[in-house]
Amino acid sequence: MTYEIIWEPRAANAAARLLKDDPTGLSAVYEAVDALATQPRPTGSVPYGSHDVRRLHVGDYRVLYMVEDDTIRILVTSPGPDTVTTGSRNSSRFPTGSSE
Repeated sequence: MTYEIIWEPRAANAAARLLKDDPTGLSAVYEAVDALATQPRPTGSVPYGSHDVRRLHVGDYRVLYMVEDDTIRILVTSPGPDTVTTGSRNSSRFPTGSSE
């Protein structure tokens, strides 16, 4: 099965900024996102609050995406460290639902 990749506006805008600042990094992000079309849960991606929302590290960048029926929605692309701090996963935008 091949998934359709849909870039949400926020993620597309962040990627456009990378084009100017880090074209090599953007190329790596695009390659990783393209690969999601045939392998939506690759090694190195981790669930982010639910099985369908995942985070993928691509070099210095993070890609947050949602796997749906036959589509993958790219929600966020961001540089730098994770936005979720260790030990406070329940305070993330996508809570796990567990009572840690």
